[in-house]
Amino acid sequence: MRNLIAFLARYNHWLLFIILELVSFWLLFRFNSYQGSVFFTSANRVVGSIYGLASSVNDYLGLRTANEALFDRNLELVIENERLRSVIDSLGMESSAVPSDTSFVTIGAKVVNNSVNRLDNYITIDKGRADGVEADMGIVSPVGVVGIVCMVSAHHALAISVLNSNSSVSCKLERSGYFGNLKWNGGDSRTAQLTDIPRHAEVNVGDTVVTSGYSSVFPEGLMVGTVSSHGFSPDGLTCAIDVRLSSDMAKLNMVRVIRNKHAAEHVMLSDSLKRHRQ
Repeated sequence: MRNLIAFLARYNHWLLFIILELVSFWLLFRFNSYQGSVFFTSANRVVGSIYGLASSVNDYLGLRTANEALFDRNLELVIENERLRSVIDSLGMESSAVPSDTSFVTIGAKVVNNSVNRLDNYITIDKGRADGVEADMGIVSPVGVVGIVCMVSAHHALAISVLNSNSSVSCKLERSGYFGNLKWNGGDSRTAQLTDIPRHAEVNVGDTVVTSGYSSVFPEGLMVGTVSSHGFSPDGLTCAIDVRLSSDMAKLNMVRVIRNKHAAEHVMLSDSLKRHRQ
């Protein structure tokens, strides 16, 4: 209290000046219509600008949540569309009779490490076993396939990027339905190669390449890229197709891990078939 009194005594003339100024401004704007209108117009403009800036900041901060929601919805629509089409085509069922559940669910994650300039590139994400991520799950960006999980810890996971010499993703030409494997031979990080497409397949530049659904990793119909060039393999038996990847692997940020709820059953059947052939 003593310090406060000492402060007021020391700066009393400045405090009196500020009080008198405030009173003067109040009298000026209160009893003069022109000055009052100018003041309130300017004040409203300043407050409006502040509110506008705050709204823009809030909208920007909300973009991430909105984009993630749209990403999830797009994946759900692709998965649901392919499921409905396959069921209706195979069973001749009306769409209203098709079950609504799906075998695939997604887990949001952020890329914390990534490489694109090596022959064998990997992606590290910030979700792991505690979040439901397991090995052999697919990873996609908002615009396409980016890799497959290979190692998992409690809170992180390592994935083989599509830009890896060991990567092989089952894909197909959406227009014609011919399927093969997407591989990467090094070089351009935006271009991979679609192999094992038969020579007689009709291929055009610009054709869309999507996942085939012939594995437990990715559902059918997820975007991979478009054909940028094509020819024939050295032996002349298959097509040599360059695919312009839809995902820019050098700009990965938010991704989704795709979990197939029936993956264990699929793997069990595949292992049984291998043992039977042996």
